[in-house]
Amino acid sequence: MSAAPVEPPRGDLPLITEANRIMDRSPGYRVEIIEGQLTATPPPDGPHAVVLTDLILPFAAAGLHGSESKVVQGIGLWLPMDAEDYAIPDLAIVDADVDDHLVENNCYDPVCFRLVLEVTSSNWRNDLKAKVTAYAAAMVPVYVIVDRKHQRLHVLTDPDCADYSTHRVHSPGESVTLPDSLGAEVTLDVAAILAAGRTKSTPDEG
Repeated sequence: MSAAPVEPPRGDLPLITEANRIMDRSPGYRVEIIEGQLTATPPPDGPHAVVLTDLILPFAAAGLHGSESKVVQGIGLWLPMDAEDYAIPDLAIVDADVDDHLVENNCYDPVCFRLVLEVTSSNWRNDLKAKVTAYAAAMVPVYVIVDRKHQRLHVLTDPDCADYSTHRVHSPGESVTLPDSLGAEVTLDVAAILAAGRTKSTPDEG
């Protein structure tokens, strides 16, 4: 799976119009606009989906899917970088009143996001670079990356509008307790998460 850049639309059509056209034409694709660049990512593989389910469970068990916050997949996050920028993280923890923060195009104000999480596919460079800048600019407090390419778990905190001041990289064998800002204590087993996301047919791909 590769996130392919898409040629900008001809004429005066907004990028968002082109993004919605691609989604209508290619169901299941994740279409995003980051720093004015439109990308379309094919549907994820099975292990990618399994990792997300495995991560939802500890978040829910900690009480983060309740009256104060929600655990959600595939929700749009409006970005402050360019006029039409938005991203769709694989998983997010949002305030329970997220519906009150709708901006446009089914995307929500980043103020209601407590955490965003990405599970890499072959577009791993995007998750490790462009989205770091994007989510930091949006001041999302915690960004977690399940890096299947390099078999690492990244936890980024303390956004400063251009980058995250704290970026910790964790290896199999470690347990990671996420920041209290989520609203509950959540500890992740790095080895178990990475094992769940490992593909058998293409072990060298992320």
